[in-house]
Amino acid sequence: MSPTITTSSEANGNVSAATARAAASAAASAEAAGPQPVTMAKALNTALADAMHADSSVLVFGEDVGMLGGVFRITDGLTATFGEQRCFDTPLAESGIVGMAVGMAINGMRPVIEMQFDAFAYPAFEQIVSHVAKMHNRTKGAVKLPMVIRIPYGGGIGGVEHHCDSSESYYAHTAGLKVYTPATVADGYRMLREAIDSDDPVVFMEPKKMYWTKDSVDLGELRRLHERPGDGTTAGLGSEGRAAVARPGTDATLIAYGPSVPTALAAAEAAALEGRSLEVIDVRTIVPFDDDTVCASVRKTGRAVVIAEAHGFASVSSEIVARVQERCFHYLAAPIRRVTGFDVPYPAPKLEKYYLPGVDRILDAVDDLQWEN
Repeated sequence: MSPTITTSSEANGNVSAATARAAASAAASAEAAGPQPVTMAKALNTALADAMHADSSVLVFGEDVGMLGGVFRITDGLTATFGEQRCFDTPLAESGIVGMAVGMAINGMRPVIEMQFDAFAYPAFEQIVSHVAKMHNRTKGAVKLPMVIRIPYGGGIGGVEHHCDSSESYYAHTAGLKVYTPATVADGYRMLREAIDSDDPVVFMEPKKMYWTKDSVDLGELRRLHERPGDGTTAGLGSEGRAAVARPGTDATLIAYGPSVPTALAAAEAAALEGRSLEVIDVRTIVPFDDDTVCASVRKTGRAVVIAEAHGFASVSSEIVARVQERCFHYLAAPIRRVTGFDVPYPAPKLEKYYLPGVDRILDAVDDLQWEN
């Protein structure tokens, strides 16, 4: 049984002084540490804790997110720090989780909910499409839905088909939703903070195979940059609608997002050994999409390959190809290629290495970009 939900004003009184001191102490320790090896899971966990500390209207709930800390431990310690009023378990009812979050967001809260696995979110799809995505428009802007739907997605963990879907196309196709997917540890922190701050609903797609990847990151500095108001410098600019050049290059552009970015970078590294310079673009936010950065790269190189784990048919990769072709047609030296998951249900664990895009498939696509012309 989940606890009684309070309003945002009541929630302010439920955060004890001891809890506030504990959160402040943890934040101070992180700031003093400087750059440290940090996993994506830790960055996301810290982002949630910092957001909850900064704003008492932020709540976290879902299946097993409380005492267990979530299947992937992204919510570890939040219940102990903030109490069961702020981070709590729900019944196994995804439609009810999202529906409750809609009501809470309408009434001034900022719920962050976790769908335990990508395919587990499908029972809530009607709520997401019919209510989450449409409420702001339906009320002529009178009602905002500041809520985040966290979805671990993608393959690479040896899971079965109900645990490894790449479902981003469903949400990207649904007008009214923002769709974020970080590919670096630092982006995991900053993009989740931005998603929680957004007054629009955000579907936050977390590449589950990257939860345990590590980068040297200064979480204290990321916190300061996020909490500092925009002052016209790059520190005041958010990630939303801003792709990143993950690796500069001149011969062709690899366009990827989420779990495919490290694969694209590995392919670019391998291509460099063969004397070919590949630029890698990390899309970061699928919706809104950064046409300017992506197209500037393709206009420079004249060739492009789009990489994604999801099925190729009627997909985000299809949309990217269409957008680039429309805007860069006269700059292209070859048709745009795609390297995606095959159009079959997700395979058994022992076969996923053949299904997922890999370095060899990407380099084969690059070789097919009509270099003889």
